[in-house]
Amino acid sequence: MKDRREFLRISTAGTVGVLALGTYACGSGGKKTVEQATEAVKAATGMGVGLQLYSIRDAMTADAAGSLKKIADMGYKFVEMASYADGKFYGVAPKEFQKMVEDNGMKVISSHTSVEAEGITTASAQIMADAHAEIGVEYCVQPWIEEKDRNIETYKKMIAEWNKVGEIMKNVGIQFGYHNHNFEFKPTDGMVPYYDVFLKEMDADLITMELDCYWALKAGQDPVEMFNKYPGRFQLLHFKGMGDEVVEPFYTVDKDDIVSVGAGVADYKRIMDARETAGMKYFFVEDDNQGNGKPFEGVKASIDNINAKILV
Repeated sequence: MKDRREFLRISTAGTVGVLALGTYACGSGGKKTVEQATEAVKAATGMGVGLQLYSIRDAMTADAAGSLKKIADMGYKFVEMASYADGKFYGVAPKEFQKMVEDNGMKVISSHTSVEAEGITTASAQIMADAHAEIGVEYCVQPWIEEKDRNIETYKKMIAEWNKVGEIMKNVGIQFGYHNHNFEFKPTDGMVPYYDVFLKEMDADLITMELDCYWALKAGQDPVEMFNKYPGRFQLLHFKGMGDEVVEPFYTVDKDDIVSVGAGVADYKRIMDARETAGMKYFFVEDDNQGNGKPFEGVKASIDNINAKILV
């Protein structure tokens, strides 16, 4: 299985997935239609639902159109992309991919796109911004930092670059963002980078935080406490199931414990209940392990669990 860095190297993109929704059982034993379930979610969250396409990345590479139809048939309404390179998404022009999504009754909400440590020119940042504006995204998110660059000096340099990119994105109507793993919480030179560097030096008007709750939990953090301390900073959330309790915080990007949302020990209902404090506008299901070889079964399990255990 490709790790996230390898995927980024190939497509200069990263990861995220908004929540999926399908037909689900009512307490009375009947079935709600996708439309009824969607309205229930809107009432509960103030938003529609969708999927982070990194969760089905191999399928998207093999057959993007067919994969989009499959998730649309499950009830997904939004997608967050995970493949941008040279002004194209999944190898096609922005409008062409947008049409593929919209022909299936869905909408593109967000995209993961890396700005590496060496930075980005104003011209290339503008090209990236224009391509994302053309496809109509609301968010463009930095998803990853290479291991060799995980030090305070490079973090500061990258954040300065991201603030510049955030300004360019803002000028075309897009909110830039940052998606964490667990390494940002590793004590470094007497600091916890996520709090003492990222949140401190990122311009809150230009960069929102996309909190990956799984990785924060693995690093020993409590997402709800984070929301209370930094209200309004987390417009996007990532949900992925966690198989085992965290005994001790760790900071390596170990994916073996990822399961479908609701199948593990992570309390996403509690996190969802704190969404207003977080400032959440969208939340995304992401299965880094692609359902352990069965990606569509994995994201379908997340849909069912979310409806049965979280949005109730």
